[in-house]
Amino acid sequence: MHVLFLSENFPPEVNASATRVYERAVYWVKAGHEVTVVTCFPNFPQGRLYAGWRQRLYQVDDVDGIRVVRVPTYIARNEGFFRRTGDFVSFMLAATVATPWLPRADVVVATSPQFFAAVAGWLVAAFKRRPFVFELGDLWPASIRAVGAMRESRLLDLLEKVELFLYRRAAAVVALTSAFKRDLVRRGIDARKVDVVINGVDLPRYSPRPKDPELLERHDLAGCFVVGYIGTHGLAHDLCNVIAAAELLRDRPTARILFVGDGAAKPQLVSACRERGLANVIFVDPQPKERMPAYWSVCDVALVHLKNDPVFAEVIPSKVFEAMAMGLPILLVAPSGEATRIVEEEAAGLTVAAGDPLLLAAAIRRLLDDPVLRNDVAKRSAAAAPRYSRRRQAEDMLAVLERVTRTGAQGVRRYASSSRAPLET
Repeated sequence: MHVLFLSENFPPEVNASATRVYERAVYWVKAGHEVTVVTCFPNFPQGRLYAGWRQRLYQVDDVDGIRVVRVPTYIARNEGFFRRTGDFVSFMLAATVATPWLPRADVVVATSPQFFAAVAGWLVAAFKRRPFVFELGDLWPASIRAVGAMRESRLLDLLEKVELFLYRRAAAVVALTSAFKRDLVRRGIDARKVDVVINGVDLPRYSPRPKDPELLERHDLAGCFVVGYIGTHGLAHDLCNVIAAAELLRDRPTARILFVGDGAAKPQLVSACRERGLANVIFVDPQPKERMPAYWSVCDVALVHLKNDPVFAEVIPSKVFEAMAMGLPILLVAPSGEATRIVEEEAAGLTVAAGDPLLLAAAIRRLLDDPVLRNDVAKRSAAAAPRYSRRRQAEDMLAVLERVTRTGAQGVRRYASSSRAPLET
């Protein structure tokens, strides 16, 4: 089977969608399938091209057996509704214009939260007369409302109509959480076309390990209790709450908050720490994907943090699964929902109500002062990781794609395939 996948983010970018698309595709290629990914030139989340890259009209690379087609886009930092939308729309247009030069495929898949990538996926699938599969990584434009990036308007109403149109026209929708499926069904989407394939972690890349001595020395973390937040510093994460909690922890000299990454909120966070004179917060620039396990290794606790809004109760951050694979206790700050359910059912850490720095600081104190609790939840966290492996996620999603190609949904031809090969480890 040949899968044509549209995703604005792809390695060397290291956000959740880039990692998810790449790691699954590697498994599909190992199983004997062809994968072509259409993406842009790497720039997220800083909003500038990565060092050593320049935009071209059309560039094709081979990345671990994946055919990667890069198209030029308008580049904007991950902040400001209209500039970011300009970025999204430019990818939609560039990917669609590239359609005649894209290889023939059996199925076209597009992933959100970049909503307009899904529009491009539907257009490309229509031009190529192939079934379209919408991978739902975020409820957009609902998340725009949640972060306050745009006020209620007719434009938002129009975007929601386009969103529902795409769900209806897709041969299948692959939702990353059960809550996403419930939301779609509530809004009139046929439940039979929505499959839930929960996110995961690539276990060969992440595993428990000793603390990296070089990083401990570089960031002066030896002998410290490190609470690590590794990932995008975005508007959806409300990380100012963490800075407020750090201020409450001044009396605990060994406690450190480690931020690794970048995003729209980072300048504000750095400024807030400077103004408050906080020496217990450390900021590290974005790191290549292969360095992520080393940075996780210096953490005693993995912090997963979301804004206090009902929309984010439906999200399961990929950091949850990376922390499990590293054997770290999870400190989840989020509205009660999908992510809190997983952490509590697996007994893999502590959950804290979002938006309350007093509760967050108290949870950090509890983990710092109770090594027995910390070790117990760490063991349970590591034990849970195999239930959320990237390999399993790749198999589950591949089953959806093969079903769609066999049934010839949306009036396209049937795909003559017998049985799928098992995915390699």
